[in-house]
Amino acid sequence: MPAAAIPALRAALLAWYDANARDLPWRAGPGSARADPYRVWLSEVMLQQTTVPHATPYFLSFTRRWPTVADLAAEADGAVMAAWAGLGYYARARNLLACARAVTEKYDGVFPDTEAGLLALPGVGDYTAAAVAAIAFDRKANVVDGNVERVVARLFAVEAPMPASKPELKRLAGEMVTDDRPGDWAQALMDLGATVCRPKAPLCERCPVSRFCAAFARGDGETFPRRTKKADRPRRYGAAYLLTRDSDVALVLRPPKGLLGGMLGLPTSDWRGEPWSDEEAVAAAPVAGAWRDAGEIEHVFTHFSLTLRVFRAEGAMDAVWTGPDGLGALPSVFLKAARKGLG
Repeated sequence: MPAAAIPALRAALLAWYDANARDLPWRAGPGSARADPYRVWLSEVMLQQTTVPHATPYFLSFTRRWPTVADLAAEADGAVMAAWAGLGYYARARNLLACARAVTEKYDGVFPDTEAGLLALPGVGDYTAAAVAAIAFDRKANVVDGNVERVVARLFAVEAPMPASKPELKRLAGEMVTDDRPGDWAQALMDLGATVCRPKAPLCERCPVSRFCAAFARGDGETFPRRTKKADRPRRYGAAYLLTRDSDVALVLRPPKGLLGGMLGLPTSDWRGEPWSDEEAVAAAPVAGAWRDAGEIEHVFTHFSLTLRVFRAEGAMDAVWTGPDGLGALPSVFLKAARKGLG
């Protein structure tokens, strides 16, 4: 695309956004006052690896319970981790608390208004810093998420496959950013990718910038961005232990670092590359007991798939005991296992 075409492309897309912007609870809306930096930051953290429909109820719950960054910073770790359960990628929840406390303690509850200042906060990376700077403070920033990468790959028909093409896509996206409405521009690209320039079956006939799109001109837009074949996801195996006492279930606090760190969950064996025999699984149980096999569940993490065999017994141990109503706050892998064990 020639540089001379970019002003016309920007004008077309911003006009479309003004008429078609998604109504999202963390937004201020096109052309209105700036959005609350706390709400923008919270939404961007939640939306990492998560869809808008899935993240929205969590966002609404968090902002009702903790309406300011200072409220969130003052909350106990366990309460925030429990409220995060089901969103996945639990390191984000730990980073969320660390960042909220840094903003409260070092900046008196006021978010820095530049990319550089935001990058100095715990857990804030390049994308989140750019998004908050642009959307909350209207700073000129190059905000590139998966939707934007797809739009740019199609506009410029970038042949290099993902993920190797990411730097080129970011460079091309940066060429379209100006000082004029940078926050609206970032959200316009996101909305175009989410609602029109979709991964499958893009709605090219509804696209406000199709006349600028190299892939549309070629007739193969859906094939972009190009991708290399993913390696098979490795599989791990483990055992989960459902120890009950009357109607209560024993939970343990996982170590603060690592997968599902700091979360309550069922006791488990190690997760390894080969299945556990009955004898091995029973020997690895947290306490001796009449453990019986209650079935197995499958769960997919980012980098591996997990098969967990669930074993159940009655007994006692030093644990956090909760009734059935408390299981809903567990990470989804443990909620699956508990439901399987309870039958």
